[in-house]
Amino acid sequence: MKDFSYKNIWLVAYPIIISLVMEQLIGMTDTAFMGRVGEVELGASAIAGVFYLVIFLAAMGFSVGAQILIGRRNGEGEYKAIGNVFYQGIFFLFALAVVLFTLTQCFSGMILDKLVSSADVAEKAESYIEWRVYGFFFSFVATMFRAFYVGTTQTKTLTLNSMVMVIANIIFNYILIFGKFGLPAYGIAGAGMGSSLAELVSLIFFIVYTRRKIDYKKYGLNLIPKVKIDELKKILGISTWIMVQNFFSISTWFIFYIYVEHLGELPLAITNVIRSLSGFPFMILVGIASSCSSMVSNMIGGGHNDKVGMVINRHMKLCFLIITPLLVIIAIFPELFLSIYTDIEEVIVHSVPALWVMCISYLFQIPSQVYFSSISGTGNTKTAFGIEMFTLLCYMIYITITILVLRIDVTWAWSSECIYATVMFTLSYKYLKSGKWEGRQI
Repeated sequence: MKDFSYKNIWLVAYPIIISLVMEQLIGMTDTAFMGRVGEVELGASAIAGVFYLVIFLAAMGFSVGAQILIGRRNGEGEYKAIGNVFYQGIFFLFALAVVLFTLTQCFSGMILDKLVSSADVAEKAESYIEWRVYGFFFSFVATMFRAFYVGTTQTKTLTLNSMVMVIANIIFNYILIFGKFGLPAYGIAGAGMGSSLAELVSLIFFIVYTRRKIDYKKYGLNLIPKVKIDELKKILGISTWIMVQNFFSISTWFIFYIYVEHLGELPLAITNVIRSLSGFPFMILVGIASSCSSMVSNMIGGGHNDKVGMVINRHMKLCFLIITPLLVIIAIFPELFLSIYTDIEEVIVHSVPALWVMCISYLFQIPSQVYFSSISGTGNTKTAFGIEMFTLLCYMIYITITILVLRIDVTWAWSSECIYATVMFTLSYKYLKSGKWEGRQI
């Protein structure tokens, strides 16, 4: 981790990008299938999908904390210590999956019934979630494999895993949604079943690949330790803030969907299509930002604090270079890309203006995400949490006034992304420039 050239940044980042884009295809598959089932199913899959993400990304936050710790140990050359972090993470996340699965099965229906105004949308969303939450047991554990590969900068494995997962999801969804090979057509419930089964396939791949292709003894993965509370506390000391941060961050996204749903089923369907299409450039952005976070963690561990600013700026420039041409193409040919997700003409026509606003928002989101992810890479996740909470407060005030009170058109509702990104970038930039992160031990 002494070469911080654009080439080396790309070598670390591109497998993460590909894996995230491939995983985005899972959401795209669900949306594309639902867009051909009906407008109600298309909107319901949006709310149900974000409901699942609210819970999943809270757990994902734990693995990000573990990833930061793994990256620091990797930079320090303490390879054997990585295995202990890895297994303590798996123990915790599996137990968390049991708890969250139980709570979701018991209370998700009641929550959706109270928040969603359309009884049809609520019913369809519940049938999806009922099966989707089985994926907790597989996806939670798989996040620790991701943390291991990103933290040790062996990110090419993520590409292979994601390809396997996407292919499995397409096959399972096609069979279960439309009822092929003698099975009944489960509709939106089949999408939940298919996605959960795809996550099981993903976990099996990670286990087999790590066993056969990785020098697992080097990283202490050959020895399964007992539960160590002190080590778990160390991981939680970093990850707790990320977990809470992710929960609130995606919860506000869920609230955004609920607000839009109160505007009608068509605006909700439009929002689902735009959010799904936005997922591709956003996953590229998140992949490069994740690479930046991992590199920053490794650099600090290796004593290269003076290079942090330079590497952050290079990641940001790389984002603009890759994402901007993609957004220009999407903006020029909106109907072409929207037709991937739905064949409902009304949804396509009314989605175009919102799509243009979404494209413009990336001018703000790119610097925001890169700088914010760098703060987590320094290990100061408490500060990152504070920045996120203030940003979300501004975001909630904006969408409550504009969508819930003023009931603005769904197109302008997407301007909230610009507000969110502007506040986050301003605070993140000021913190990193202050130098307060230097010398922090984790």
